Amino acid sequence: MERYVIKGGNPLAGEVEIGGAKNAALAILAAAIMTDDTVYIDNMPDERDTNILLQAMESIGVFVERIDRHSVKINASHVCNHTIENEFIKKMRASYYLIGALLGKYKHAQVVLPGGCDIGLRPIDQHIKGFNALGATVNIEHAIINAEAEQLVGSHIYLDMVSVGATINIMLAASMANGQTIIENAAKEPHVVDVANFLNSMGANIKGAGTDVIRIKGVQKLHGSEYTIIPDQIEAGTFMVAAAATRGDVIVKNVIPKHLESISAKLIEMGCVIHESDDAVRVEARRRPIATHVKTLPYPGFPTDMQPQITVALGLASGISIVTESIFENRFKYVDQLMRMGANIKVEGSAAIVNGVERYSGADVSAPDLRAGAALVIAGLTADGFTTIDNIHYIERGYEDFDIKLRELGAQIEKVNTDEEVRKFELKMA
Repeated sequence: MERYVIKGGNPLAGEVEIGGAKNAALAILAAAIMTDDTVYIDNMPDERDTNILLQAMESIGVFVERIDRHSVKINASHVCNHTIENEFIKKMRASYYLIGALLGKYKHAQVVLPGGCDIGLRPIDQHIKGFNALGATVNIEHAIINAEAEQLVGSHIYLDMVSVGATINIMLAASMANGQTIIENAAKEPHVVDVANFLNSMGANIKGAGTDVIRIKGVQKLHGSEYTIIPDQIEAGTFMVAAAATRGDVIVKNVIPKHLESISAKLIEMGCVIHESDDAVRVEARRRPIATHVKTLPYPGFPTDMQPQITVALGLASGISIVTESIFENRFKYVDQLMRMGANIKVEGSAAIVNGVERYSGADVSAPDLRAGAALVIAGLTADGFTTIDNIHYIERGYEDFDIKLRELGAQIEKVNTDEEVRKFELKMA
């Protein structure tokens, strides 16, 4: 089984290039099947989730061609069925975007209930509410979602909770509905805006993305497009926090600094110096982090996908920090792994009380999910001695070349398959 082995203690230094936003890419790939014309997508991240979704699309007759590692050509003019098989869905949650895309284009979709990371209950009731409001009938039987409609008709939809997935899925279906759809209490995340921009580039009529009210005038047909995906906010934030935790000096390139404002603000509170340019952020962290409090919130608040990483950094801070998770109820599963490395953290309900320690100690740990796995890597980079992390398939769901990029910043990390390779790495580092 593949795992990472890390020798900690090196401050990260240098430059790192951020790839395309995974969360935008997944929805944009799904949206690409809503036209019979050819679509070209650039800045496509090459990691497990996007590759699994491309395979799922090919399974229903979509033509997919990798022009290069980060560019893909898609033509969905010969889609032969509207059912996505379980082997793809169980591996990733965002496959549910295919429901909105297929329902919008073909008025029918059948998809197994999605999988992904186990970070708590993530119901799709708001998705179903939106589809029903558009005139679709949605049934769930034996963990299979079947959505169909004779026609979709625009509607006024108020989301009971801010949901990125529901906002995007309703936006997809409503783009080809008759009449106008209004989504209130819509998610405002950057990738919601990116998906709306992509749909508009294909001829959709969407206004208000990035605000809490989105208006969509349905069109009968979408056309081909060439589109470049925005940089990944969470990958960028992960490297920013890694720089802070290791007391390094890192320039994070190919980013949109505005998307990182909540992360930058917390790092400044923790004592980092942040320099921003048009498309880069530099993090200088020369001393031990300062304790602060963090609460996850929908954008533009602090992202839940950055909560494990910032908690790892605060675990090394001087003082006591409180981290409150307000989005998912099961996102502190990594804490027991971090405590094996010497962290002093007590979880009470939706909050973690983090009493900073001087250093972590290397240990054998396991990644419980994507972002927690990345957080454990950061912990390993700061720790005394050697750390091994298994279940890295979770990490590779959302980070392209994570170990390679870290090595280019001076980290001592390798991907290995066997205990013998672990021993060789430890001997080499010793």
